[in-house]
Amino acid sequence: MATSDTTQAQSDSAAGDFDAIIVGAGISGLYQLYRLRELGMRVLVLEAGTGVGGTWYWNRYPGARFDSESYSYAYSFSPELLAEWNWTEHFAPQPETLRYLNHVADRFDLRTDIRFNSRVAAAHYQEASRGWDLTLEDGSRFQCRFLITAIGVLSAPTMPRIDGVDTFKGQSFHTARWPHEPVDFTGKRVAVIGTGATGVQTIQEVAKTAGHLTVFQRTPNWCTPLHNSKISPEEMETIRAGYPEMFKRCQETFACFLHTPDPRATFEVTPEEREAFFEHLYASPGFGIWQGNFKDILVNREANAAISDFVARKIRQRVNDPKVAEMLIPRDHGFGTRRVPMETRYYEVYNQPNVQLVDVKATPIERITPEGIKTSDAEFGFDIIIYATGFDAITGAFDRIDIRGENGLPLKEKWKGGPRTYLGVMVEDFPNMMMLMGPHTALGNLPRSIEYNVEWVTGVIRHARDHDLTRVAATADGVASWTAHVHSLGVGLLSNEINSWMTGINSNVDGKQTRIIARYSGSAPAYRARCDEVSANGYRELALA
Repeated sequence: MATSDTTQAQSDSAAGDFDAIIVGAGISGLYQLYRLRELGMRVLVLEAGTGVGGTWYWNRYPGARFDSESYSYAYSFSPELLAEWNWTEHFAPQPETLRYLNHVADRFDLRTDIRFNSRVAAAHYQEASRGWDLTLEDGSRFQCRFLITAIGVLSAPTMPRIDGVDTFKGQSFHTARWPHEPVDFTGKRVAVIGTGATGVQTIQEVAKTAGHLTVFQRTPNWCTPLHNSKISPEEMETIRAGYPEMFKRCQETFACFLHTPDPRATFEVTPEEREAFFEHLYASPGFGIWQGNFKDILVNREANAAISDFVARKIRQRVNDPKVAEMLIPRDHGFGTRRVPMETRYYEVYNQPNVQLVDVKATPIERITPEGIKTSDAEFGFDIIIYATGFDAITGAFDRIDIRGENGLPLKEKWKGGPRTYLGVMVEDFPNMMMLMGPHTALGNLPRSIEYNVEWVTGVIRHARDHDLTRVAATADGVASWTAHVHSLGVGLLSNEINSWMTGINSNVDGKQTRIIARYSGSAPAYRARCDEVSANGYRELALA
């Protein structure tokens, strides 16, 4: 639900300073606003879009949906909200998720403190006032004591480096900038560039109605079935009754999912038991085959080869043309070492006569033409081109804002060579700035991690208010220790040997061709325990003044 440019937040914004400004009105930003309001603070949320929702506002492409169970993805902080909201599918589609987040915003009257159409261009720390000065792209300026970034892990879309993108005469979209009005594919010649998670979801929907669909694939991914289904009213009541136990389980599992690694190692069981377990996981809903598999599949090469071989066999069984099947099997990474796209009859799409798969490693795209796409060996005519070319992940959204700390130090310069953080929340030389779901925090099932992240940040700000503190900063020792800890947790993980958004690689962005450690690889319970230790000790590890 969009709102007008005459919201209360916008009319109040001219009044001057705020106690806190939150950048982004997605899941993180909405909950942070709710919590800071409880402290009686003057808070403003600056949101680039025309409505709330973050990821679920921007990503409206066909087929967009959860790959975590809907009910495990929901906020847990309000019993009333849990009691009144009914999910209709185990893995909700984007329109339902956006309705949910609009319901949250309306239920708690959050829009009155949100300024829409407000993209932040710059945020500079002011040492004299111990506050932040923010400038929007339209030139508007705002000041605050605490700056809180809620800008998302996957929110900075990237276009491919292909000549002629602007010359195409037909319709074209990046999946993360999908138009708000429906796009009709019926009888159209459609191209999809990219076969990551977004591409997979888009392809399997577009293929249903397109006259002809051509998929341009650079790197195949290991995809496994989502097994989505509807939730009846009776089942929803059963789910609702089980919320306390479910959220407790999410708190206990490694990555806050309903799934957690099996305690057995891959070769501790017989070949027959191993095959049966893989079959069970492949037939089960959601991320179980990735997050609930044998404990060693992401660290032991032989174990990873076993599950990779199993999924490869499944692909060959599902794709009729052996040559196409081999094109869809990854050769450069093992199963689970990149994020696993969840699919619904994705591989069967390639059995349709109206679908063609093009390997752009074998025949690279040379340019986009006014009529379509030219590769090294063919020219294709299209009515619609869809760019499912991903994001400048984790640090990319920070890079797109001119963030400067003490002595005018740019954050981008501070993080040259990889991010350095304190608990994934703070950065040395950037006082009073806190990051929600920034680099080096526990990711996993994001809303579960978001709620904890928000509550920890709220605790720091409450402590500052209660003790008349105006400067909260990370120390050099704290940042060095936490960053070293994060790096040590990544040792031995096969995923850190792979080029992916999880290791900071993006061939479409200058300076993003070297692998970095951008995410926390330990367990969510261990992350929370460390953060709880800091708060229990009165935040003495921070520089407070």
